[in-house]
Order: sequence, then structure tokens, then C-alpha cells
Amino acid sequence: QVQLVESGGGLVQAGGSLRLSCTASSRAFVAMAWFRQAPGKEREFVAAIEVIGPVTEYADSVKGRFTISRDNAENKLFLQMNTLKPEAKNVYYCAAASTTPTAPTLSLRSDYDYWGQGTQRTVSS
Repeated sequence: QVQLVESGGGLVQAGGSLRLSCTASSRAFVAMAWFRQAPGKEREFVAAIEVIGPVTEYADSVKGRFTISRDNAENKLFLQMNTLKPEAKNVYYCAAASTTPTAPTLSLRSDYDYWGQGTQRTVSS
């Protein structure tokens, strides 16, 4: 059974940085991604990366501030978040796609068939 386990969430001040990690129990993925969900809102795309390949994709709201990366040898996915903006609690989810996502984007939630339990992040002003 494939498992994705996130870590690294917490409380951080606006303008600060935080790094999220996701450890996967398998490496049989085509792409991996981070999504986030605020209370009462839909889960939204944040960033994605091909597992084999150079392609990354970011939501417009995080471009230039967030960086997604992976360590295939350790089956780990990371999200470095810099210059954080004040926001309410968001739960960040790690996701993995076992088949090729719908071209030309990596951002479709429906393309990801494995999900972690989520890690919560709050940015205070």
C-alpha cells in the first residue's frame, strides 16, 4: 500500500520561511505535487514536479517564492516556502500520480491518485 507522509508544518511569521517534506513508500510515480486547503475552501494546486524529468509547475500565487524539489534516492518531495504571506490555517497535502498527468499541465487534482494526510501551516502577521 502506497503511503505519503508529510512533515514540516507549523506556525511561522509573515515574511519567514518554512520547508515541507513528504516521504513516499514507493517510487513508482510519474509526478508529485503539493496542494493546499483552507477551511471551507476547495483544495488548490500549489506546485508539481515530474519524477523523471525537469518539468516543474507552480500556481501563480506562489511563483518566485516557493520551490518544489525531490530526492528520488530517498523517495522524498520538498516544498521550500519563502516570503510567506499572512494567511489562515492551510493544510498542505502531498500527492503522487502513478500515470502520466493530463498534458500540458501537472496541476489537475484528478490526475493524482495517492494523497498524504496533510500537514498544517499557519502564517501569522
